[in-house]
Amino acid sequence: MRAAILQLLSGHSPALCSGFRKLTRISCRFRMEGPAASQESGETIIAEGKASVIYPSANQVFYNPVQEFNRDLTCTVLTEFVRMQLAEKGIDILVPGERENKKLVVNLSDNGDDGDKPSLENAAPSSRRTVTVGESCSEGLRVLEGLAASGLRSIRFAKEVPGLQSIIANDFSSSAVELIKRNIKYNHVENLVTASYSDARMLMYNRMGIQDRFDVIDLDPYGSPAMFLDAAVQSVCDGGLLCVTCTDMAVLAGNNGETCYGKYGAMSLKSKFCHEMALRILLHTLDLRSNCYQRYIVPLISISADFYIRVFVRVFTGQAKVKMSASKQALVYNCVGCGTFHLQRMGRAIAHGNNMKYSAGCGPPVGMNCEFCQQRHQVGGPVWAEALHNKEFVQRVLSASERNPKRFKTSERIEGGCSVWPSRSWIPRYITHWTI
Repeated sequence: MRAAILQLLSGHSPALCSGFRKLTRISCRFRMEGPAASQESGETIIAEGKASVIYPSANQVFYNPVQEFNRDLTCTVLTEFVRMQLAEKGIDILVPGERENKKLVVNLSDNGDDGDKPSLENAAPSSRRTVTVGESCSEGLRVLEGLAASGLRSIRFAKEVPGLQSIIANDFSSSAVELIKRNIKYNHVENLVTASYSDARMLMYNRMGIQDRFDVIDLDPYGSPAMFLDAAVQSVCDGGLLCVTCTDMAVLAGNNGETCYGKYGAMSLKSKFCHEMALRILLHTLDLRSNCYQRYIVPLISISADFYIRVFVRVFTGQAKVKMSASKQALVYNCVGCGTFHLQRMGRAIAHGNNMKYSAGCGPPVGMNCEFCQQRHQVGGPVWAEALHNKEFVQRVLSASERNPKRFKTSERIEGGCSVWPSRSWIPRYITHWTI
């Protein structure tokens, strides 16, 4: 057939014939992938990162290419989190393409002694072992993707992040779970990834035992994750990583404040800082729900990108730390005229020697009208009033990205974000002409 068409085109321009040859070569490459994947009529194979997944053309399972940055960043964050956790067990991870990060160890002690007991992270190479991508590590991390759809994210974890013990790719759609199973088989990651058909909440509630909890839980729903958060903060292990995405930005950014209060327990405001406030509302509700179980959060990275927000937080257990939570939350007084805002902490924590004294916050910090333009104030929140990021962890992610710049298509964006995110604060860094 190809020869016959070329014969018909022989009288046409060379450029047309050359274009046809290129087109047929591309179609041949496409067809080569089809049989190996058991591709059915009307299906498409999409490659992202190291994974290639089957997607039905009927859009039964949703794929959003804009979220590639989200998935790339998650793989980077998860890799560094695994590196931190396994280093304490004397295990190193090997990431393909990553340049070796040589460290100079300097002894600063007066007597030349390194201490009573050397840490495993600085142990001699002979006493450590290395795990690679695709290898099931018995001491590795257990990961849950609660709303997996096609399983793309879980498969990428298996093929790009070393040091994992197991991954559960869960969905509450039978057609999605069947597709997950096919994609697991196609990518040859059966040793790491298991498909699950369950309500994500019930799956997490059934794993609340200390020995059964997940080390990492990833929640990336279509819309609000609010209904899953209570189960998530209980089923992640002590010091575990919780990754949460929200795409209901109309609610979180102030268009529907009453809906935001119903879902997240905070009133959102339509303001110049609405996206940062959305992040702080999500962190507030995560901490509040954790507090119910004597747990609290420590944010690692919190970002607003494209049409969504994404937070990476660690969840710890500790009654004494939970008492500090009220002093980490604040109401927001925002002037509807000039946009000036003030924070009112919900509580106070004052140190008295080795003890802490806790009390209610004092306020309000403003009068009935703005001191600058005499306009009224709107009250929003409560919101998380502490840091959005852990600077040391952000630096780890930045260093890892710089050592492996070709690991992801969005590596430059990740590096740029890591350079900017730690400097984010509530202090306005610019003045717009309509606020003067």
